[in-house]
Amino acid sequence: MFPRTQAQGPMSNTQWPLRPLPCLAALAVALPLLFSACARPAASKVETDVKKVESERTPDKLLDRGRAFAQVGDLTRAEQYLSAALDEGADPHIVLPLLLRVCIDSGRLRVAIGHADDYLKTHPDDNHLRYLLGTLYAAVGEPSQARKELQILIARDPSNADAHYALAVLARDAEGDYVDADRHFREYLRLNPDGPHAQEARGSLLKSVP
Repeated sequence: MFPRTQAQGPMSNTQWPLRPLPCLAALAVALPLLFSACARPAASKVETDVKKVESERTPDKLLDRGRAFAQVGDLTRAEQYLSAALDEGADPHIVLPLLLRVCIDSGRLRVAIGHADDYLKTHPDDNHLRYLLGTLYAAVGEPSQARKELQILIARDPSNADAHYALAVLARDAEGDYVDADRHFREYLRLNPDGPHAQEARGSLLKSVP
């Protein structure tokens, strides 16, 4: 089609001139570039945000945040950050005691049990943690699990006076087995005669000892 001249009369509404077509072609080329330019800042912002989040999830920063929340008394958030720090590879010898203290102080004993149990699966020789796990099971009313953990501890460390005392109290108060309680109270007194529980142990014996 060629441009109409005056001799050809007025152009109908259904006929389009050729002259604007180059403008449409240029617009078609420019639009993707325009969208790309608009998208670049957004994509860059997302990338920056992702890097920021990743940098904040380093073990040290997660540990610091957990400590900070614990200090202000926000124990739920403290537990979340300390748990995340542990998952991200923070030193469990530093994180785990803090994490367990936060859980115990907030009354979340079963959460503490879960953390302790998970750690002991890969570090079965941690006697201090196993003692704590045994006492936690006793505190939540699971004497059989408490006895299991404390007996494992005594098998590994027969001279652990605190474990004998815990078993004695468990046998006396939760199981009504006064003979077994007497045996462990006596062993506690033999290992630690001047210990903090010595007076209670002597008062709980079936037959008094000097």
